[in-house]
Amino acid sequence: MPQKITAGNWKMNGTQASLSEIQAIADAAADIHSLAILCPPAHLLHRAASLPGPLAIGGQNCHHAPSGAFTGDISAAQLADCGASYVILGHSERREAYGESDSLVRDKAQAALNSGLTPIICLGESQDQRAEGRAIAVVLAQLTGSLPDDVQVIIAYEPIWAIGTGLVPSVAEITEVHNALRAQLLTTFGAAGQNISILYGGSVKPSNAKEIFSIPNVNGALVGGASLKAEDFLPIMRSLAES
Repeated sequence: MPQKITAGNWKMNGTQASLSEIQAIADAAADIHSLAILCPPAHLLHRAASLPGPLAIGGQNCHHAPSGAFTGDISAAQLADCGASYVILGHSERREAYGESDSLVRDKAQAALNSGLTPIICLGESQDQRAEGRAIAVVLAQLTGSLPDDVQVIIAYEPIWAIGTGLVPSVAEITEVHNALRAQLLTTFGAAGQNISILYGGSVKPSNAKEIFSIPNVNGALVGGASLKAEDFLPIMRSLAES
């Protein structure tokens, strides 16, 4: 069965003072029976990974090369050296603002696996693509182009138009996409595709988490703003554990 996972993406937020929030989340994670992952900015990774508690730590991006003249980038091996176990790849903000292609995301995912990290591969359609009826085709094309050969991955479906906007797809829309993703994973990996966790992301908050987690093939959430504070993130974690 797919593992239940609540992952928090802090994006470019947080300072050393935020470590108390991370510790509060880590403390609570000990009593919540699902995997909790927090992905703070790079300068907090080592200290966050050193905090006591069962909270897993991840990076927000990595370069596809193991090392080299890539000023400002960070490699998968360097993330692992900081104590990270996971890394978010192919987030729509990276795909759109930095022009990251499916093939580049695939190379990054393979680099992550080579360094012992589990990649969280993000997929999602724009509002125009949704309105044109191309959401499923777009998301499946991203999945096919971004997947490495290894089954040890996590998939996160984040409709671009729902990220940070307060807009959330209907239950029927989320169901359709997650079922299509599961079917494609089964086609690609055979029976092993059933065990890959598929997370939903996009304006997930305590008030809607229970409904989202009741949807078939939704195995957790990739949470943005609501992961910055323990008081917002913990109810989401609990909703998943109880689903």
